[in-house]
Amino acid sequence: MSKSNRSSEAAESVKGEGFLIALVGWMPLSIGRLLRQVVYRFIFGRLGRSVRINPGVEFICAQGIELGHGVKLDRGASLRNHGPRGRIRLGNEVSLDMGVMVKTHIQGNICIGDRTYIGPYTCLSGQTLSIGEDCLIASHCGIYANNHAFAEPDTPIILQGATYKGITIEDDCWLGCGVKVLDGVTIGRGSVIGAGSVVTKNIPPYAIAVGVPAKVVSWRKKPSELPSLQAPI
Repeated sequence: MSKSNRSSEAAESVKGEGFLIALVGWMPLSIGRLLRQVVYRFIFGRLGRSVRINPGVEFICAQGIELGHGVKLDRGASLRNHGPRGRIRLGNEVSLDMGVMVKTHIQGNICIGDRTYIGPYTCLSGQTLSIGEDCLIASHCGIYANNHAFAEPDTPIILQGATYKGITIEDDCWLGCGVKVLDGVTIGRGSVIGAGSVVTKNIPPYAIAVGVPAKVVSWRKKPSELPSLQAPI
């Protein structure tokens, strides 16, 4: 099959899923939830048991979306794959609150672990982004696993493309309201990031970090209590 034929088939598939989502996506009350459970099983990569998708949730390239058991998607949430090779995976009992946007870039992969909660109007965007289990991400956070290239001053930035390093947020982390996480960062297990902080560098496990840029100010567990870790220089 030629590349043009594959592209045409992919476009038709997206149109078909768009029609089905538009048909049942805004139906209210229990009848709407029931119909979405039935219809969405034919267009998602995976749909677990007891998934609750409220009215007004947006999906793009749903064949690359996998939802575990007990997932809850609130009104206005948006899961967008950049083409059919993108992957968005939500583990069991993940909850996306109102207005959360999850968006892959080209052939991107965004994974959110079991029981993690993402607060209202938070944006997750990029090519490679992993959030662990049992995390709390408060409202209005921005987690951006990409950067715009801007090395050529005589070329508009919008034409210079993007760079991708990836972001990892390990298990049991808490990000306060309005935290921003920039590309290339790993936030270690059990860490707490204070409200309004901007994370530009790696945060060690069990650290408490605040500020712009975020710096470690305290510890939930000191590095000396974690034999496999060394204190940061």
